[in-house]
Amino acid sequence: MTASNAFRTSVEIASQPAVWSRAAESLPSHDSRVLPHKGERVAVIGCGTSWFMAHAYAELREKGGHGETDAFAASEFPFGRGYDRIIGISRSGTTTEVLELLTRIKGLVPTSAITADPDTPIMSAADSVAVLDFADEESVVQTRFATTVLALLRAHLESEDALPDGVRPLARAVKDAEAALAMPLGADVLEAEQCTFLGTGWTYGLALEAALKMREAAGAWTEAYPAMEYRHGPISITGPGRVAWVLGSVPQGLAEDVARVGGTLVAQSTGAAEEIDPLADLVRVQRLAVLCAESRGYNPDRPRNLTRSVVLEGPGGA
Repeated sequence: MTASNAFRTSVEIASQPAVWSRAAESLPSHDSRVLPHKGERVAVIGCGTSWFMAHAYAELREKGGHGETDAFAASEFPFGRGYDRIIGISRSGTTTEVLELLTRIKGLVPTSAITADPDTPIMSAADSVAVLDFADEESVVQTRFATTVLALLRAHLESEDALPDGVRPLARAVKDAEAALAMPLGADVLEAEQCTFLGTGWTYGLALEAALKMREAAGAWTEAYPAMEYRHGPISITGPGRVAWVLGSVPQGLAEDVARVGGTLVAQSTGAAEEIDPLADLVRVQRLAVLCAESRGYNPDRPRNLTRSVVLEGPGGA
């Protein structure tokens, strides 16, 4: 089953392998102050999808030995905790919580930002900005901008030999994403009543994002957990007609536990007993979200109750 290209979201999903490559190629063109230096203590902030990409990057950077790295929803940032650099992620460049935080700490801590729109307030709110305008989107639901931010950050870590063991070079992730665009999604997944997404380390951020994509685009019932926490309660939701989808490696015994309760396990595979990159596996989930939206009569380009950017009004707003 193939999602209709009438949806702009589908077109943007399909563009990701090429856009990731372009992000890696753009690395030398960005201000050297945008991305953190090795040894810096860094906080990465965002809202929604951007926060989940921040989470994935923080895990990759710290586990790669690059320096202590934390990720926060911008509204939950712990003021008073010391950092050498704070990085804000905002596709629109207008997200209220991100702008307020960057403005509040300006001049106190070096700040960076990654955005898709150079004509927005974030350009002056942060000390230095990387603009990925080639990854911008028309769809309200974020797909390629978020993954391209993570691709850029991965490329930076890779350029400084700071990827954790077992994480593929970005060039391999690009090839895996090309394959993921053509991988079939079975009826047991397309018709599932409920999906639980699981990840470990950096892929837990991807699991959170996978669940959000399904909720945003299709109004689907989804949850996300660290993979090893799944058996500490969340497995109770799994059963016939429900899916446990693991992004990254499958913990020992988990497949058997899912089978025991009658659920369907989905894990990365190219069909040759070889895992695909977890970021490429997220592309499969994005495709599933569009297909589920289409089957339910929803428009994934314009999901219910959502706008391209959350700009708050009134006290504390922009």
